[in-house]
Amino acid sequence: MGKIIAIANQKGGVGKTTTSINLAASLGVLEKKILLIDADPQANATSGIGIDIESIEMGTYQLLEHSSPARETVMKTDSPNLDLIPAHIDLVAIEIELVDKESREYMLKKALADIKNDYDYILIDCAPSLGLLTLNALTAADAVVIPIQCEYFALEGLGKLLNTIKSVQKIHNPELDIEGLLLTMYDARLRLSNQVVEEVQKHFNNMVFQTIIQRNVRLSEAPSYGESIIDYDAASKGANNYLSLAKEIINKNA
Repeated sequence: MGKIIAIANQKGGVGKTTTSINLAASLGVLEKKILLIDADPQANATSGIGIDIESIEMGTYQLLEHSSPARETVMKTDSPNLDLIPAHIDLVAIEIELVDKESREYMLKKALADIKNDYDYILIDCAPSLGLLTLNALTAADAVVIPIQCEYFALEGLGKLLNTIKSVQKIHNPELDIEGLLLTMYDARLRLSNQVVEEVQKHFNNMVFQTIIQRNVRLSEAPSYGESIIDYDAASKGANNYLSLAKEIINKNA
């Protein structure tokens, strides 16, 4: 039985796409069968894993439109055990097109029903907003990972996201769980980074992953080469962090 995990935070620049790509690649290397869904019109998860966005004929847009069956939208990637449903800029239009549709929040859930059991984990890289795309992801998901950057405004907006999750649980998806809060962009030299870690752990204690993603130059370089950190530099701190997160998730779901 596959588990669907949305990676969501309406704030931009917190490490959602970095986490989606590298967690997917790490789980793949640990011999889990993984599907990554790019549900962000910016399509950074697609290009970040080495797929040319211009060459895409089918992807998340067709999946949500139900104009193509899920299996036809899946692409192989060069990463072990990792498949992708890519995004394209046309995804921008989907929110407007779905507005009048019945059960518009359930489009993704319905589309994935066919292939859910083909994978150990399906990860959804969400857009940095709480619009219809993210709502579809949260309605389809079994759990959500929330990346929080170790910076001054870290907790700002978290309340809003948690309220959205509560209302999704109440109205659309009572099964939705919080897989964990993930601290990202941590710099041990900065007092502020350490304060944010303390603050988040104090407020949310066992909801916070033990793994903390540290700032790492190799991690920020990897997407420009169209590679996950595992393929780009398996010995880097970033690769170690994401492998550790993948193991934590596997153990949690064992």
